[in-house]
Amino acid sequence: MQTEIVISGFGGQGVLFAGQLLAYAAMDEGRHVTWIPSYGPEMRGGTAHCVVTISDDEIGAPIVRHPAAVIAMNMPSLDKYEPLVAEGGVLVVNSSLTTRRAGRPGIRIIEVPANAIAEELGNNRLANLVLAGALLEATQALPLAAVERALAAHLPARHKSLLEANRRALRRGAALAQAVPA
Repeated sequence: MQTEIVISGFGGQGVLFAGQLLAYAAMDEGRHVTWIPSYGPEMRGGTAHCVVTISDDEIGAPIVRHPAAVIAMNMPSLDKYEPLVAEGGVLVVNSSLTTRRAGRPGIRIIEVPANAIAEELGNNRLANLVLAGALLEATQALPLAAVERALAAHLPARHKSLLEANRRALRRGAALAQAVPA
């Protein structure tokens, strides 16, 4: 099985970290993985996205035209990637930062008020992991427990105090995705 994931948003939203975390979790699980980050020259506030491909077999090419899953953390990302999600794929939308609802037929759409949930959890920088939790639940690309283990193993020392908050964010996003019909 192979799953191609695009995570897209503004620089500073943790787009690249979320993708890197999924890549670490996949590697730690013995899966094949590619992680390709991309960001505008502005960094914070500019555009950022990454492509993560997770596979049971070798990955032939890391380039993805129609990803199986997309996290759209803002309006420009929703506009760009909603039409590109593969038929039958998953689109996870940060409804806190979008001004319209996604409505493309043929894909599963999960709208998550990620910024509002992150604030509720006590740290607005957790929105990326709320969305990642929803994506993981919807795609089953990796077990949530594997991502939690990767967090513990790969979270930079300066952020270790946020480990439990990150875990709560992942679980909260997963619980929201469970409530959305497939």
